[in-house]
Amino acid sequence: MTSRTFRLALIQLAVGEDKLENVKEALRFIKRAKENGSHVIALPECFNSPYGTKFFPKYAEQIPSGQTSIALSEAAEENQVYLVAGSIPEKDGEKLYNTCTIWNPSGELVTKHQKVHLFDIDIPGGIRFKESETLTAGKKLTIFNTDICKIGIGICYDLRFDEMARLYRKEGCDLLLYPGAFNMTTGPLHWELLQRARAVDNQVFVASVAPAQDKNADYVSWGHSQVVDPWGKVIAKTEFDEAIVYADIDLKVVDDVRQQIPVFGQRRTDLYDTVRRD
Repeated sequence: MTSRTFRLALIQLAVGEDKLENVKEALRFIKRAKENGSHVIALPECFNSPYGTKFFPKYAEQIPSGQTSIALSEAAEENQVYLVAGSIPEKDGEKLYNTCTIWNPSGELVTKHQKVHLFDIDIPGGIRFKESETLTAGKKLTIFNTDICKIGIGICYDLRFDEMARLYRKEGCDLLLYPGAFNMTTGPLHWELLQRARAVDNQVFVASVAPAQDKNADYVSWGHSQVVDPWGKVIAKTEFDEAIVYADIDLKVVDDVRQQIPVFGQRRTDLYDTVRRD
């Protein structure tokens, strides 16, 4: 019988302006996570680059031929893990994307997720940020199969869109994984709230992995990488500093909650799909 349990590791990495050092540190943490029994390992959003529109063109690489991709492929194969590699600025032709690569234990690029919803906000007295000044939005949702379960991928702002999570659930995902970097305005308000909402609504595990906080950065990350179970309970988390968050994922919990509260079989799609015409 196929195992329904695995260890997930979220690497809350300190990210500076030295790309090579950022990648080197990521590889060191990947090795440590594997040594502690992890089967799926995730890095944060923009782990090889500071987060900011002025940095994206400078740090952008092609995938999979760039130096970061080559290092990730080698790390996944060497450590025999599924590696959800946060995101890096990707150069694809004349366009730039915020892109998460996913590597299997053979070091093969399984798929990539180009951030679908760009972070364009303007909060008076809070924060103004427009990814669309330099980035292009992705055009597809991203699911990949491990040897244990299906995982749906989103990046940061994608977390706010419940339709995306619902489609992942309908396609059979048991875990949704969001590399992200909420800031000091939105993080305290919505980071945990949104993850718990996506988990409860869709009866899935939800994991989000952020960069460690750097108070001297142009964009200050909220940190707080964490894992939420299908009941909406936070089962593993950290705060601001560099750390690895481990969670032992038991997919029987998914089976139990779906059997005990079978909302997906009780949905009134005869009403939800109705279009009102006055």
